[in-house]
This record gives sequence, structure tokens and C-alpha cells, in this order.
Amino acid sequence: MSIERGRAYFRELGMEDRVMEFPVSSATVELAAIAVGTEPDKICKTLSFILKDGTPVLILVSGEAKIANPKYKAFFHEKAKMIPGDQVESLIGHDIGGVCPFGINDGVKVYLDVSLKKHEMVWPAVGSENSAIGLTIEELENVSGYIEWIDVCKEPEAE
Repeated sequence: MSIERGRAYFRELGMEDRVMEFPVSSATVELAAIAVGTEPDKICKTLSFILKDGTPVLILVSGEAKIANPKYKAFFHEKAKMIPGDQVESLIGHDIGGVCPFGINDGVKVYLDVSLKKHEMVWPAVGSENSAIGLTIEELENVSGYIEWIDVCKEPEAE
């Protein structure tokens, strides 16, 4: 079970007591924001892509951010291709709704998008569709195993 992988990951870091499990789903940004009690943009959404060479990639973005295909292509030098839903768990180690960079399979590359930097604290999932952990941006950097900060999201629309 994915939540156990996530919990074990944080147990090794002495942070398991901060993992939250909810009696309701937190599988979408909107549901997670309600469960956590925060704004949707402060949910740390983890998007799963696959590169042409078969390498799985996770990009952590702010909850309301959307991938900008031209920015993605400029960074990865190929078109964005999401991992098909039926392959997410086998490639990443967590299923849709609980995808996160904690307790993932070897070989998965993790990137943090600059859309997260506008927040002091964000809430990523911990491996299940009813879990989260609140992390400062510095903590997220320390525990996510990320390779680098990238800018692959669309600019927020002006209100």
C-alpha cells in the first residue's frame, strides 16, 4: 500500500507524526484543500510524465498551476507526455490521487516548479488519496529528492 511507503519514508526522517490521513478523499486539489483547510493553490500537486527514453518524471507544482507545453519542451527537449493512468503505480510507486515524491521507485526523476515558491508552506500527498503533509518550501527541498527547480508552468492569469 502506497501510504505505507510514504509513512516509512517520513519515519526514517523522524517526521512520520506530521503525516495526515483523512476520513475523506484528498485525491484532487479541491478535495485536498478542503481536507487540509487551506487554499487550493497551496496544495502541492505532483504531475507524472514519461520521457521518450522511458524515464518517469515527477514535477511538483502549485495546486492551480498548469503545464505550459512550450516551457516543458524547452526544458526537456521533447513534448510533454503524461504517464497513462494504468501505468502510474507501477512506474512511480504510488497510484493516481496519492502520487508524491516520497517512497517512490528508483529511477524516477523529481523536479520542483517555481510556481511553488510563492508559498511558505505547501501540502503534497503522502502516497494515498486521503493523505497529506504540510512542508515549508525548504523542507520540501530537503525531503523530495529533487534534481532542480524548473519553470514549466503557465503564468497565472490576472484577475
